[in-house]
Amino acid sequence: MYPELSLYIAGRFIDAQGRRTQAVHDPATLQPLGLLPWAEAEDVEAAVQAAHAAFAGWRRVSPLERSDLLRRVAALARERAPEIGRAMTLDNGKPLADAVAEVMNAAEHVEWHAEEGRRVYGRVVPARQPGVRQLVVREPVGVCAAFSPWNFPFGQAMKKAAAAIAAGCPIVLKGPEESPSALVAMARLFHDAGLPPGVFNLLWGVPADISRQLIESPLVRVVSFTGSVPVGRQLAALAGLHMKRMTMELGGHAPVLVFDDADVDAAVALLARLKTRSAGQVCVSPTRFYVQSGIHDRFAAAFADALGAVKVGHGLEDGVQMGPLIHERRFQAVQALVDDAQARGAELLAGGTRIGVQGHFHAPTLLANVPADARVMHEEPFGPVAALSRFDTVDEALQQANALPFGLASYVFTRSLQTATRVGDGLEAGMVNINHSGMAHPELPFGGVKDSGFGSEGGTESFDSFLSTKLITQI
Repeated sequence: MYPELSLYIAGRFIDAQGRRTQAVHDPATLQPLGLLPWAEAEDVEAAVQAAHAAFAGWRRVSPLERSDLLRRVAALARERAPEIGRAMTLDNGKPLADAVAEVMNAAEHVEWHAEEGRRVYGRVVPARQPGVRQLVVREPVGVCAAFSPWNFPFGQAMKKAAAAIAAGCPIVLKGPEESPSALVAMARLFHDAGLPPGVFNLLWGVPADISRQLIESPLVRVVSFTGSVPVGRQLAALAGLHMKRMTMELGGHAPVLVFDDADVDAAVALLARLKTRSAGQVCVSPTRFYVQSGIHDRFAAAFADALGAVKVGHGLEDGVQMGPLIHERRFQAVQALVDDAQARGAELLAGGTRIGVQGHFHAPTLLANVPADARVMHEEPFGPVAALSRFDTVDEALQQANALPFGLASYVFTRSLQTATRVGDGLEAGMVNINHSGMAHPELPFGGVKDSGFGSEGGTESFDSFLSTKLITQI
C-alpha cells in the first residue's frame, strides 16, 4: 500500500538499510507508513559530484532530445497518477482526488516546459561597424540545488525539476521528510524515462545540514527554494554570501477584498473551496478577509455555513473535501492563533476546535470582527482559518490588504470594472485574482513580491534562473 522510500543519487536508488532513518506517519491515523533514509555528508557530496559530472553532457544535449524525454516523463506521470496520488494521500493527508489532480497538473507543467525549453532563443544584434558579428546566447548555468515543501510534494518539486532539466541544468533536490513518497515516485519517473544518471538527484535528512552543504558547494550555481519566510531569509543570505543566483517562493498571507457589489454566493462557494484546500496549508490560501460593510453580515453568515458543510476526514474516504494538518506542531500553531484571536475579542462563527480524537484534524474556522492586533492578522495561519474584518472605502481596503510585508497572492470580488482595475493595480502582490482563481497554469508566472519572494516558478520566467546570458562579438 505504501512504497519503499529511498535516496536517488547518480541514477541509483539507495534504500534505508544500514542508515539513519526517519519514520513517516499517516497524519490522519498516526499509523507508521515506512522508514525514510537520511543522507549523510558524503551522500550530499556524491549527489553534487554526480550532477556536476552530468552537466558536461546534459548541457550539450539537443533541446529537442531533452523535450522528448520530458514528454515521456509527463506521459508516465499521467499513467501512474492513481498510485502516486494514493501514497501522497497517506503521508500528506490531502483528499485522493486532490492528490491525483496535483500529479496531473504537474504533468501539464512538464509538457509545457518540454516545449518551451525548445524555444530558449538568443539573438543577433546589428553591429556598429562592418565585418563584426554580435551574438547574444543563453546557456545553462549549472548544477541547481532545490528545496521543495511538503504541502504540494509532487507539484512544487516538479516545477523546479522540469524547468531546470529543460534548460540543461542537473538538479539536486532536497525533498520534504514529512511527505516523501511522491518524490521517490518522481525519481522513478525520470529513471524509467531514460534520464542520464546524475541529472536528477534526491536527498533527505537534516534540513539545515543538507542546505548548508549544498549552497556552500562551489559546484552548485543556482538555488531554488519554496517554503517559509524565515527559512527563505536564511538560505537567501547564505546563497548571497556565495554569489549564487536564487529563486525564492516564500509564504503569503493572502488578502481577500469583497465589495458590496460582489456576487456573494459565487464568492462564498469559491472561497470555501480555496480556504479548505489541503486544509489551508497552501501559500496562496485566502486568509485575511476584508468585506465591505454593506454585505459583511450576509457574507459572514453564508461563509460560516459553507465552511461548516465541508466534509472532513481521511483522504481515502469517499466524498472527503478536507484532510488533516500535516503534524501536531502545525495543529498547535493553528489553534494558538485561534485562541489568541478569541482572547482579543474576535467572534467565532465556525469551527475553532479539533475534530475527533485521532489524527491532526482541525475544523474549518471562521473568526469575525478580528482586531488588528490579533496574531492571525499578521502571521500566516497555514491552516483552515479565515479572519474576517469589514471596510468601507476602496482606499481603506487597499491600505489593510497592503499593510503586511507579504505579497504573494490576493483575491478580489466585485462586479465593477472600475473597482477591479483600481484594486488590481493597487494591490501589492505578485498574483491578483479577480472573481476567480487562476494561478496554477504552467504558462503563467507564479511568484511574489516583498517578503513573499522573488523570481518565478511558472511561465517563460521560470527559465531565467537556470540560464546565463553570454555575449559573443567576432570579427
